[in-house]
Amino acid sequence: MTSALTIADYRLMYLIRSFERRVAAMRDTNDIVGSVHLCNGQEAVAVGVTSVMQEADTLTATYRGHGWAIARGATAAELFAELLGRGDGVNGGRAGSAMLSVARLGFLGENSIVGGGVPIAVGAALAHRHRRTGGASVVVFGDGAMNQGSVHEALNFAAAFQLPVLFVCENNRYSELTPIADMVRDPRLHKRAVGYGIPGLEVDGNDPAAVRDVTRAALRTARAEGGPRFIEAHTQRIVGHYIGDAQLYREPGELDADKAAEPLVVGRDALLASGTTEPEIVSVEVEVAAAIDDAATWALSRPLSDDASVREHLYA
Repeated sequence: MTSALTIADYRLMYLIRSFERRVAAMRDTNDIVGSVHLCNGQEAVAVGVTSVMQEADTLTATYRGHGWAIARGATAAELFAELLGRGDGVNGGRAGSAMLSVARLGFLGENSIVGGGVPIAVGAALAHRHRRTGGASVVVFGDGAMNQGSVHEALNFAAAFQLPVLFVCENNRYSELTPIADMVRDPRLHKRAVGYGIPGLEVDGNDPAAVRDVTRAALRTARAEGGPRFIEAHTQRIVGHYIGDAQLYREPGELDADKAAEPLVVGRDALLASGTTEPEIVSVEVEVAAAIDDAATWALSRPLSDDASVREHLYA
């Protein structure tokens, strides 16, 4: 059964976008410090994938993972608090932007090492099998991670043991600041998975409904012990690799073209074409904006993490 984009999809994408915009504003005012990587333009992949994940499933993301945490069910308030170094954050203010996790949601967390989350996710898939959870491990990574040795070791291990894992490559065409097409012979990255015996396919990563359909089928197979699957989702980030990135590597007009094709623009048009009215869409946007304001205000009012707790959760 083919799904269609819904107003709920649009709301979640708009929530993620609004969260990231507020994070950027907080970084500009130095309320948030340190390196921050935003997912503006890539929201549809997270929304589509998580919409068909089950409670028993686990999720591992990259350092561009705020949107994945929100799509999995984390609240904007607790994520703002984490990025602001507040004790009420999901990790008590310890993880910040690039390494947060949400254990209660099976969100095993971000990883600031390119491709570093892939072996972790394969380990989680092995745990799913031995514990007979009935769940699958989902791991998301960027196109640049496909040139990391640990990723290929993980792909091989998952294939050899037919583990319940779904590999999701968010191909935004840039490995940090370098075009992926300049780094590989064939930029169709899903074809690499086939070499390990893993079925690989590609999907329009700007359409959450299309992502949902391919993910549903892939997870059904993985949970039924049919082995791992690989999805290459073609998308784009419409912000820099990091806050402050001047994006001088982009071709003239490229960013404008990307902004015209990004998920919120395409999604809005699709909703209007299917009969959703402009006032209905605006109502959702206003509601989300108010929720983000409330969440940010609450997080900013919370106390900073207690220095005395710095040695907690450490193992020697």
